[in-house]
Amino acid sequence: MNLTYLILILAATIGGGMIPMLFKRVHPGLPIYLLAFTGAFLFGITIMHLLPEVYHELGHSAGIYIVLGFFLQVFLQQLSHGMEHGHTHLPATGHQHHVAVLPLLIGLSIHAFMEGIPLGFNYEDQSALPSLMLGVMAHKVPEALTLITVMMHAHQSKTQLWRILVIFSLITPLSAILAAQLGREFEVVTNSLVYVVALVVGAFLHISTTIFYESGTKHHELSRQKVLAIAAGIALAFVTLIFE
Repeated sequence: MNLTYLILILAATIGGGMIPMLFKRVHPGLPIYLLAFTGAFLFGITIMHLLPEVYHELGHSAGIYIVLGFFLQVFLQQLSHGMEHGHTHLPATGHQHHVAVLPLLIGLSIHAFMEGIPLGFNYEDQSALPSLMLGVMAHKVPEALTLITVMMHAHQSKTQLWRILVIFSLITPLSAILAAQLGREFEVVTNSLVYVVALVVGAFLHISTTIFYESGTKHHELSRQKVLAIAAGIALAFVTLIFE
């Protein structure tokens, strides 16, 4: 695990969350196409780097944990209302400020913690870790942007917004450090991490494919601009193969 990777992820998360705080009017297409690009990139990274790794380590049983991770993410989005893949139309009773903030933050925090665990895993494929770092870092920008936008609509104070953003930004790096440290000290943790990585692969597949077809578009259509953003994300994922 490289400390620089974690600093970059921390900076990307804070930067994404600062966008709605600094700019009163964000172009409505920005979150949509940013999510499409980063979702496609994360999808490519997952298929090209993480999926081969977990099947190499676990064999056919990897599929069981990937499916479990997929449906674990289905459960988590009941708390986060799908914010990790761009949904901002949260249920409210007449006014947006009645958003249930605590369950939303719990769901997103669990998701962020899961994102960090694979960053503390030792991969046989030397290209997997830097590629994953780029994928998580890219995904954090629209994720934090969406989180702070919803919190602003829920009428959170500026102090509270910063508190939420800083805490949320720290979760993934701290999760990676915890996974790496425990993996070094306890063999049982080292042997278990690959199963957690397989769960996260399933969660990533759910998030990225949901972004393709749902996030931010009417009737879940694939507009020309969104297709271009997806194509750019997939192309960038192919570029990560140069790390090999």
